[in-house]
Amino acid sequence: MARHLYSCPLRWSDMDAFGHVNNAVFVRYLEEARIDFMWRLAPGEGSASFSGGSVVARHEINYLRPLVHRHAPVTIETWVTKITAASMTVAYEVKDDDEVYVRASTVVVPYDLEAGRPRRITAEEKAFLEAYRDEPGDAPGAPEQGEAVAA
Repeated sequence: MARHLYSCPLRWSDMDAFGHVNNAVFVRYLEEARIDFMWRLAPGEGSASFSGGSVVARHEINYLRPLVHRHAPVTIETWVTKITAASMTVAYEVKDDDEVYVRASTVVVPYDLEAGRPRRITAEEKAFLEAYRDEPGDAPGAPEQGEAVAA
């Protein structure tokens, strides 16, 4: 199983009054990694895969430890834990060499912008996603339902 790696820079404005990256900012980090994964890596030259739009149906984020501002980027590993006919679940770890700061998952629904409704995942999209698929219980970084986290 492959994982997509995204190098995410930290911005000074990402910090809150407590001196660490604000919890809401992590949603933006996950979005950047997910967009990089789905659109930049979409299969085939000139492929329309993933270009029609998508919507987030659900986020689950487990904050494991504070991340303070620094000049070095963090790595966001992205992989797929579930594929259905009309949705996919993307898992993430926000980390560096020594620490995992966040484990998260997002349910993404492909969306037909012109028709204004959800659409099914194409065969080409499914083939691409399968290369990054790992079962939730098998992936060491996948968040588990009700996982205890450090405060």
